[in-house]
Amino acid sequence: MSAILRRCLAPWLLLAMLGAPQALAQQVAGTLGAVGSDTMAGLMLRWGEALTRQHPGIRLQLQTSGSASAPPALVAGTTRLGPMSRPMNEAERRAFIERHGYPPREVAVARDALVVVVHRHNPLESLGERELDAIFSDSRRCGAREGINRWRQLGLDEPEGRIRLHGRNAASGTQALFRRVALCGGHFRPEVNEHPGSAAVVAAVAEDPRAIGYAGLNHLTPGVKALARRDAEGTRHFPDPRAVRRGDYALSRDLYLYLNLPPGESLPAAERAFLDLVLSPAGQAIVEELGFVALPETRRLRQRQGLALDDAGR
Repeated sequence: MSAILRRCLAPWLLLAMLGAPQALAQQVAGTLGAVGSDTMAGLMLRWGEALTRQHPGIRLQLQTSGSASAPPALVAGTTRLGPMSRPMNEAERRAFIERHGYPPREVAVARDALVVVVHRHNPLESLGERELDAIFSDSRRCGAREGINRWRQLGLDEPEGRIRLHGRNAASGTQALFRRVALCGGHFRPEVNEHPGSAAVVAAVAEDPRAIGYAGLNHLTPGVKALARRDAEGTRHFPDPRAVRRGDYALSRDLYLYLNLPPGESLPAAERAFLDLVLSPAGQAIVEELGFVALPETRRLRQRQGLALDDAGR
């Protein structure tokens, strides 16, 4: 065989040795843009790092301004991936459909829960549904007769004084869930200090013995104590993984990726690689490593099938 012929055949021989699918997979490249949830920032970054290890030609560019920033970016076409810690509302869906002519594709990628936190030295252990609403809300739609402004109204001698409130800002899906469930759809007190992320809420509560706040389960630190929620019968409920996975804990939720994917079209190669990772056992292991809750196995596999990913589930 001549030297020229060997040089021409070399790439094809290498491809055969590696296996065509694997060699082609390594050629996947591109930039993935994602705009949306602050809650999901750590998840997206870890998934992006894992994806780049598998496909060195892919890079994730992430902007985390809150869940409310995802739908406008998807509508405008400045991103094709929108991480959100709440479902899109009807107005957001309608705006997307009016612009693109089809609905956004919704993919659940993990489970999460919200917890109410107090300073680590606060003796409080749990709150009833009406108590929680009366602390954070000025509308008291859950049925409390009066607002709760001071710690002594909860039967505590310590801490003394007014309760200092901390929560998320209006762009956050975390605030939307807490308002809908914990406040029975009511309105927050104007004195709630709003923060752009759950980590900031937890840090503020850890520094102030009179503080209380709500945050994502995966942001807990030794400086705060998570409170149980009491139902109408007085039973205490904690956000353990099984309860969160089943949805039995009232403040549990799905975390989503919204996609701009026209009906009948396949995912572009880079996005397909990303979703393949996210909905794989390795991707769901990252979910649990970061303190979230993995999807139920049947749901993970069903979504893989719906996105025409490989049936093996890797």
